[in-house]
Amino acid sequence: MKTNLLVNVPVFPGGLDGLSDDFDISHILDDQQRTDFLKSDGAAIEAVLTNGTKGLTAEELALLPNLKLISCIGAGYDRVDISAAKQRGIAISHGPGTNDICVADHSVALLFSIVRRIPSYDTHVKNGGWKTAADSWPILTGKTLGILGLGRIGMRIAARVSGFDMAVHYHNRNKRDDVDFTYERSAVDLAAASDFLIVVCPGGKATHHLVNAAVLEALGPEGYLVSVGRGSVVDNDALVSALHNGTIAAAGLDVFDGEPEAPQALLEAPNITITPHIAGRAPEAQAQMIDLFQRNLKNFFSGATLATPIPEMAVD
Repeated sequence: MKTNLLVNVPVFPGGLDGLSDDFDISHILDDQQRTDFLKSDGAAIEAVLTNGTKGLTAEELALLPNLKLISCIGAGYDRVDISAAKQRGIAISHGPGTNDICVADHSVALLFSIVRRIPSYDTHVKNGGWKTAADSWPILTGKTLGILGLGRIGMRIAARVSGFDMAVHYHNRNKRDDVDFTYERSAVDLAAASDFLIVVCPGGKATHHLVNAAVLEALGPEGYLVSVGRGSVVDNDALVSALHNGTIAAAGLDVFDGEPEAPQALLEAPNITITPHIAGRAPEAQAQMIDLFQRNLKNFFSGATLATPIPEMAVD
């Protein structure tokens, strides 16, 4: 007998291939249609495939009385109600490490783009413009990079900028004993010490609006911000104000609070470059993500151990 699987997020082409022998798949992206489905057929669902952006709420969980597994595509799972799932003994898996390389690459690409004003110059030249005597932007070599969230991706970013002789400072909840980079005690201290600040920490209550007006003020009018972790980490209103007032020089975002609906004030802010949450997109990364979430699903329902349970549920 096949296991009933609900998929509530877009999946890469071919991502669900290979599951049909073991799973009956309901792939429902529309919120209202999914709610109606949960009310009528939620009791049949034993697994949900989601991601950190969409997640699964306590209200949705209540409509899934026989749910056994929540599997997340990619590393994030911050919008899954972990507490409600744990109370019911529902397992949760995710995909750590599958897109670290391309997120790190994209982070550095965004940094170079905003410091050297590449997107705006491209538009300027295509519209018939050219340089002026006043056009001059900083080099990146020899500057200080702050990394807010020195995990796997942060470490890869640090490795990339070493080629530009950058000093690396970082802030985590706890100081790391395995790196020689400079630890800063707070996000404000990190911003004050940095020429460039890359935000790559996870979402959740602990990091909500961690990058606020005080952090941006500390980064300063010659400072540059890149955000590739979770949109909720950066306060949109504070960022818009900082860009309009010249509090910081520029920003590059792959994520923003409330995505995909961007506030108009954010879109109209000066010196901002935005990409549509694609830092983790690469054919190589997609193949790894597909392999991992399929392994987790198949492992769990065959009685094997999850390949990658979330840390809160990992068993030593």
